[in-house]
Amino acid sequence: MSATAEADLSEDELAGLELVRESGGIHQSEFWKALDVSSRKGSRIVESLVEKGMVQREDTVYNGHNTYFITPAAKDLDFSLLMAGDMLSPFVADDELGVQSDAFSQWIMRLAYQ
Repeated sequence: MSATAEADLSEDELAGLELVRESGGIHQSEFWKALDVSSRKGSRIVESLVEKGMVQREDTVYNGHNTYFITPAAKDLDFSLLMAGDMLSPFVADDELGVQSDAFSQWIMRLAYQ
């Protein structure tokens, strides 16, 4: 996201966006509590961020209540941090991968020589 787009956000929207980014995802019922705003104001903040394409919202059930799960918009994520040259970090695709693996060693070597 550009700095210009963030400059157009209110202070509450910026705080909400930062919360969603730092948490990686948060239930809307926890979102407004963490921001110390009313549920109504929290809903408005989320709605604004959704409309601006900065977060995504998905229906879910949390603690037995219908709510939304708020996540950063995919376009807002910086995948370049996972790259070494043209090679994606092997940890993205393989849960069983260890630091002793050849794929990890190759990825580290590419990072070192960039």
